[in-house]
Amino acid sequence: MDKLEKLRNDLYMCDEVIIDMLRMRCQIVQELVNYKQENGIPTVQPQEEERKKKSFNKKLEDYQYRKSIMKVYDRILYQSKRIQSHELFDLNVFLIGFMGVGKSTISAALKEVFAMDVIEMDEIIAQRNGMSISEIFELHGEEYFRNEETNLLRECENKKNQIISCGGGAAMRQVNVDEMKKSGKVVLLTASPDTILDRVQASHDRPLLENNKTIEHITKLMEAREPAYLKAADIVINTDGKSAYEICEEIIAKIQPFREEAQAKAEAVKTEEVQPAQA
Repeated sequence: MDKLEKLRNDLYMCDEVIIDMLRMRCQIVQELVNYKQENGIPTVQPQEEERKKKSFNKKLEDYQYRKSIMKVYDRILYQSKRIQSHELFDLNVFLIGFMGVGKSTISAALKEVFAMDVIEMDEIIAQRNGMSISEIFELHGEEYFRNEETNLLRECENKKNQIISCGGGAAMRQVNVDEMKKSGKVVLLTASPDTILDRVQASHDRPLLENNKTIEHITKLMEAREPAYLKAADIVINTDGKSAYEICEEIIAKIQPFREEAQAKAEAVKTEEVQPAQA
């Protein structure tokens, strides 16, 4: 029994060290994010994560529980990414723009880098209705689909740190824009008609473009939507010729002033609350 108690005690001490190290790691992650922001260093550096994982895999290559340990490490990395996303965003990010501007690509990149929850509106609406977007348009009409978008946006209000990739027409409704601004910032992604055509050419789930994939038609639709897009947007980012990671960095840089403004307002309110009442 003495041996058993010693082993249990050793295990407890080991766990204590792990907890202390994890607390320290979280603090370092926060400081690292802030340092990068203050010194203009790119926040998105996926190659650094890969470098570390290769190094640790090599260090453990002859250990029988290597896979188990690396699974734990993957989970630690995931939670570290969540910490970074809270430090950088702490709000919802709504991606709007014409079809093919890269909303799904950028939301996937942000999920990879910051472990943020992603809401792909078209995908979720299709799943809930048990049919493709094209079939929804054909069987129920556009008005039904737009109502589905509005209902889904209302569901996003009570959560933070989500990336919501909106359908191309979501921002055309003011009620949708109002719902977006309740819990986050609206990022408009843009691209040239040539880029759009190249990206959607092989797609058959774009009801408004099907059987009319031409520069002229795309330009006409984009021009019709542009005023509503610009009115809704807090941030505008052109995606032509940029990598997904470059666009993520631009989103981070442009969203920070809004975050700082919100933090300053929160601090001002807190200060007012603690000040003694005037005689």
